[in-house]
Amino acid sequence: MADDQVLTDMLTMLDRSPGVLALRVCVIELLIERERYADALTHCGIALGHEPGNAQVLGLMTRCTTALAGGAPDPAPVAVARKPQAEFDWVAAENEVGDIIAPPFVEGAPPEYVTDDDAATVERPRIGLADVGGMDEVKRQLDLTLLGPLRNPELATAFGTSARGGLLLYGPPGCGKTFIASAVAGELGANFYPIEIADILDIYTGSSERNVHSIFELARRNAPCVLFLDEVDALGHKRSQMHGSSTMRTVVNQLLTEMDSATHSNEGVFVLGATNHPWDVDVALRRPGRFDRMIFVGLPDAAARRSILHYHLRDRPIAGIDLTALAAHTEGLSGADLAHICTSATQLAMADSMRTGEVRPVGMPDVQAALAQVRPSTGAWFESARNVVEFANGDGSYDDLARYLKRVKR
Repeated sequence: MADDQVLTDMLTMLDRSPGVLALRVCVIELLIERERYADALTHCGIALGHEPGNAQVLGLMTRCTTALAGGAPDPAPVAVARKPQAEFDWVAAENEVGDIIAPPFVEGAPPEYVTDDDAATVERPRIGLADVGGMDEVKRQLDLTLLGPLRNPELATAFGTSARGGLLLYGPPGCGKTFIASAVAGELGANFYPIEIADILDIYTGSSERNVHSIFELARRNAPCVLFLDEVDALGHKRSQMHGSSTMRTVVNQLLTEMDSATHSNEGVFVLGATNHPWDVDVALRRPGRFDRMIFVGLPDAAARRSILHYHLRDRPIAGIDLTALAAHTEGLSGADLAHICTSATQLAMADSMRTGEVRPVGMPDVQAALAQVRPSTGAWFESARNVVEFANGDGSYDDLARYLKRVKR
């Protein structure tokens, strides 16, 4: 069955990228659809380990536990029937393969899965790089590779450079790659169109490829537009490692086609990608005209940590918190770690308020207690990164990562 093959492909991808929550949610939904509630419940537990309190995963877990207890699980949302193209014989196709499949992808066909109704997902950011605290080296690289050529097109032409192609942001998880991409769009005065793997993958044969095409078409219609592809390593994994995963191979092929200037005009569309594992991205995606430039986004520096702490405490009642001192004592933590500290400190203050019956603000003792419970979440990533630098950097692609590791002595 075609959809069983999709589930197999997704499980294979999940083995390679276990931290991609959107992909795991897709797997959970497919397992529930097949009434494999115990397997789905296992994946729910893993997902909540990566992101505790995720409302969508908690809802799926409730459906699983209800079904396993003998009750009827809450019905999943009913999919809207798709209108087939006139040239496609659905009856013959169903008789031939014994499965319902989507209309085949046709170049130039109107988008069917991502339409103008989804234009709400295309936003105009109100932030710029000035709103990104610290990260001076990242900003310098962005100005050199993307913003500079766009602001000075005549000078760029004289030096034989351009901003064509894509830019890949890579680094440890939870360090603000999505926020930086949004800030780039705001800096350019362009629309911002963020895409996750769940927006592309579909259980119907041919639908994922159609979704890729429709996403790029929507970005082209909303140019100037920054099209941001998150978790590129999960979407564009090396095809040489996709043994038996024909579905994902065709998705990678479609992505290559859409990014190729020889087959599509992407004038005004700036493709930014983010990945924690650039060494797993298909080599064809990193050729000239695609993701041919990479920028390393490391752990936040002191200025960035202060900015992140301020952002996550700004709407909470606080008193006597020294952000500069906290920033100095949180070296080695990611942005996600810092956000977790702020949330934990707030919970401690709230628990104390409920116990005493008197509301009190979040103070330094709460933040320090939360900080004592948090360990850096990026240790495993740096172990993998060091192996890549030592054994797989023959072409110098990761020289900036090597310099960073040497500087921070990781």
